[in-house]
Amino acid sequence: MDHLDVGRYWDGNADAWTRLSRAGYDVYRDRLNTPAFLAMLPGVAGLQGLDIGCGEGTNTRQLAARGARMCALDISRRFILHARQAERDEPLGIRYLLGSAVELPFRDGAFHFCTAFMSLMDIPENEQALREAHRVLRPGGFLQFSITHPCFDTPFRRNVRDEAGRTIAVQIGDYFGAGGPRVDRWTFGAAPPEAREGVEPFTVPRFDHTLSDWLNAVVDAGFEVEQVGEPVADDATVAACPDVQDTQVVGYFLHLLARKARR
Repeated sequence: MDHLDVGRYWDGNADAWTRLSRAGYDVYRDRLNTPAFLAMLPGVAGLQGLDIGCGEGTNTRQLAARGARMCALDISRRFILHARQAERDEPLGIRYLLGSAVELPFRDGAFHFCTAFMSLMDIPENEQALREAHRVLRPGGFLQFSITHPCFDTPFRRNVRDEAGRTIAVQIGDYFGAGGPRVDRWTFGAAPPEAREGVEPFTVPRFDHTLSDWLNAVVDAGFEVEQVGEPVADDATVAACPDVQDTQVVGYFLHLLARKARR
């Protein structure tokens, strides 16, 4: 399976994903993952940025709202259509392109920064995607990306819950046993049955890598690691959205900020 195959899967997911996420059911993104990502993000006002694997564009729009001059791309044509429609409805000056993270259609040094919100782990050629991000950055530019946490999003994974339904532990296994791509089927757990009616579950290829695989790939691409984050929901967030309580038990997401050398 290569990045083009993955693009076809995501094209099939795009309409349902856009509908449900924009209805507010992607609670892990909206309540925890994206706010933590933006809290770690260096200042971007006035900078030229590239959002890699932008999906339907919600996170790209948050970067533009912070004053960045944004370009974004995704390998799914349907996602790009949804993102462009949002831009027409509320213009923020974002240019959305159909393209692959593995073959970025930009000159060397075109951007001050790159972001990738929860996209790089879905690319089988993740090492090439990191090299491409490094190539299109100016000297001193940075890449910040988020992925599912490789230590806890393993091939075998099961939440252990108490009598009240709260997660008290997570069983994990086969961390080193990545035997090739698998395809998972799931949807947003926060979506009620009426929202899911007539909507097929997402079909998502996954490519398992260890934490050392990721860190070595970042370094091998030429980056210097600057900051690492593992977002955890605070008690107020859990009180407002109990679905994210399990993020207080293990890290669901890994955030990494890395910089291209100035020389």
